[in-house]
Amino acid sequence: MAASITLLDAPVLDFLHDLTRKIDDMTPVMDSIGQEMETRVSNRFETQTDPMGVAWSPWADSTKTYYPEDGNGRLLDRYGDMLASLGHQADSSSVAYGFAMPYAAYHEFSTKHMPRRGMLTADPEAGSLSPSDQAAVLDIVQLYLTP
Repeated sequence: MAASITLLDAPVLDFLHDLTRKIDDMTPVMDSIGQEMETRVSNRFETQTDPMGVAWSPWADSTKTYYPEDGNGRLLDRYGDMLASLGHQADSSSVAYGFAMPYAAYHEFSTKHMPRRGMLTADPEAGSLSPSDQAAVLDIVQLYLTP
């Protein structure tokens, strides 16, 4: 993946660290987390909201003027390429999820000419999840701990 955000969300990291002492191979847990986060990110394209539920900023007038006639006509979905590149990779101790398209980082972080339209994190600088994403991750992990 072209851009990388390091998750520094302490409650999630502390919980996962404790869990690693109890489970030898966490690949299934990490894969489930990746699948859940892919679903949540994909849903954000439908609702056009960031992880905290805040609506994405509308297009600038310049974007409207130069938008291609054959485009999908939706925010962050000109031809569907970025969303189609959404994926995850899991191993025994981690999961990475995001987009293969490098320009996705501009939307996640913003630029001086474009507002942030977050998809992956509540705060990309801090590497933190939204409370609902955090709860979803913890729920998945707890399911794996339940006998």
